[in-house]
Amino acid sequence: MTAGPAAPTAPAGPAPGAGDGDWSLDALADAYAYPEGDGPWLRANMVSSLDGAGQHEGRSQPLSSDTDMRIFGTLRGLADVIVVGAETVRLEGYRPARAREAFAERRAAAGQGPAPVIAVVTGSLDLDFSLPLFTAPLVPTLVLTGSGAPAERVRAAREAGAEVLFAGDGARVDPARALAALTERGLRRQLTEGGPRLLGQFVAAGVLDELCLTISPTMTAGDAQRIAGGPPVAVPTRFQVASVLERDGFLFTRYLRS
Repeated sequence: MTAGPAAPTAPAGPAPGAGDGDWSLDALADAYAYPEGDGPWLRANMVSSLDGAGQHEGRSQPLSSDTDMRIFGTLRGLADVIVVGAETVRLEGYRPARAREAFAERRAAAGQGPAPVIAVVTGSLDLDFSLPLFTAPLVPTLVLTGSGAPAERVRAAREAGAEVLFAGDGARVDPARALAALTERGLRRQLTEGGPRLLGQFVAAGVLDELCLTISPTMTAGDAQRIAGGPPVAVPTRFQVASVLERDGFLFTRYLRS
């Protein structure tokens, strides 16, 4: 997952029919299929208001819609692993990913487990390890941290049932090393749901292959974060449009790294 040889191009897939009463999960799963092959692929799924806010009062839900959540569930249903930052876990009240019957056959055919793994990126491990995300997941939650993480917090994570992977030096998690560690475990279909700081790190590291961005027909004003934060890149990363869908004023876009 480095900015070396070009990554395989994800298929655009058939778009759900504009006249359909509803977009079937099968049609969405085909439209958002991961590329074939053994190589890793990192996809981000984010939502933004018209004026660039990636959240409202700390949460993305106020910008969302029923269709957005349907696509959100589809992307989870296709992923091997969901990579998320610790702040998003705290703010969004993350729970374990669940197995969904609608994706069971497709996941089995792809050699996937019943539900995606949740992988939390955190340098400090400042998390509540008594939450169901750590104590009662269908598959063990992973914690990605640096080699200098506090030993007592590492121990607390493991005692709660999480698996701790070291992917960085000191308190810092290296984005490329984190994704490589997941790939080594066979988790190549990678999905990140943010937050903005984590997405910004992936962009800066040149490891983001695809962005699924919902543009919400809302205005928030205020000073909410954009979908990606952190230090700027030296040269803007170019993406190309793969698909655009519309429903109830919401635009559901896919961009691939050029």
